[in-house]
Amino acid sequence: MTAYAIDGKAIAAKVRSDVAADVARLKSQYGFVPGLAVVLVGEDPASKVYVRNKAAQTVETGMQSFEHKLAEDTPEQVVLDLVAKLNADPNVNGILVQMPLPKHMNANKVLELIDPLKDVDGFHPMNVGRLSIGERALAPCTPVGSIILAKSVKHDLSGLDAVVVGRSNIVGKPMAQLLLRENCTVTIAHSRTKDLPGVVKRADLVVAAIGKPEFVKGDWIKPGAIVIDVGINRIVKEDGKGKIVGDVHYASAAQVASAITPVPGGVGPMTIACLLKNTVEAALMQRGLKAAA
Repeated sequence: MTAYAIDGKAIAAKVRSDVAADVARLKSQYGFVPGLAVVLVGEDPASKVYVRNKAAQTVETGMQSFEHKLAEDTPEQVVLDLVAKLNADPNVNGILVQMPLPKHMNANKVLELIDPLKDVDGFHPMNVGRLSIGERALAPCTPVGSIILAKSVKHDLSGLDAVVVGRSNIVGKPMAQLLLRENCTVTIAHSRTKDLPGVVKRADLVVAAIGKPEFVKGDWIKPGAIVIDVGINRIVKEDGKGKIVGDVHYASAAQVASAITPVPGGVGPMTIACLLKNTVEAALMQRGLKAAA
């Protein structure tokens, strides 16, 4: 068996196309265009590239893009004041403060000031709580994208035995909540789990988000399972060149699984696409409108 490689780029393009259609509908029916504000503090190269891509894709879908670039030594209070201003701006439906922030800032303080209805990263405690009790909430983009990828293989995930490897607040925990919404039986496994390979082996659906390169081996995978690899790790090969790999050993897992996300080209492209999706959802929630289909 050689697993089907789930094409994250193509699926992300479909999500962006759906977002663009929703934006056009909102403009036509309700006379408004959703807006996304991104705050970048400092000169982190990876963050700058990421923010630039977010802005470009926001505009491509027909939404308004508001960029706020601040110097590394900007006082924390200036950022807090900016977030408060964006909270009050009716043209801004989504607010994203790019992480990491400079060391002199309290990231939790900044994130918790964001209006929960504009928290398109899904990190505010209010959204975390709403997600955990099954209410309508903005959920973190990577888990949302991972669900879409899994459902591209099997539309109804109901009843599947799902194992999430990793318990971070950004991916592991919200991933488990979203899988529960899909009526999966969910186990969160981690570095302290006894017989981790055995726990993973029973899963119909494996989500690897532990942050260790090629950690999950092919012989851990149940034959025919769906594997969603969230990991993005840079390793150095024997020839000294760098290579991006996931948390799953792709070559061995692909011989056992029915479908698997490649790294790069799997979960990665979905993150910005789902940020845009969340911005439309935020705009709908703020106006008391039904969720996008």
